Amino acid sequence: MAAWETVMTLEPPLYAEIVDFWRDAGPALWFARDDAFDAAIRERFEAVHHAAARGDYADWMDMPEGALALVLLLDQFPRNLYRDTARAFATDPLARATASRAIGLGRDQASEPALRLFFYMPFEHSEDLQDQERSVALISALAEDASDDHRRYAALHRDLIVRFGRFPHRNQILGRESSAEELAYLAGPGFKG
Repeated sequence: MAAWETVMTLEPPLYAEIVDFWRDAGPALWFARDDAFDAAIRERFEAVHHAAARGDYADWMDMPEGALALVLLLDQFPRNLYRDTARAFATDPLARATASRAIGLGRDQASEPALRLFFYMPFEHSEDLQDQERSVALISALAEDASDDHRRYAALHRDLIVRFGRFPHRNQILGRESSAEELAYLAGPGFKG
């Protein structure tokens, strides 16, 4: 075989691997507690999450799929990696900044509708009312591409911030004192975040 006939097999870029992993997991794992899924993220991507938090992959913002991978690494993956600890929220400010920049560059519009939602989730996870309003507007703008559940949960998150100014379900994890109203809310039925 001549040198020019050699077929080179290239590994997909790391950002594509991250997005493919998330896409393949699908909604059944995205929004549920699953210890095996959390362990898979830890094994494959915990070091990558840390590198993203340090800014090692800033050049990924140049590609829509790279921008999505960054948002997933900074917003979604820590919730699986560090579930029920304050570390789950440690990169939230970076996730919002990354998502804001990606949206400003139109990277969200290049993503398939099911994944486009994740550009907007950092705002839904914020305890800032302006971020919450942005989340509701962005998710509502997905129109038929967003399920009624996505719109409903965006509104529920916003409503908690309107009512309490924070997410009461994070108080214990973050070492915050809960008010009597928050304790009553947490003891009752309904959405807890």
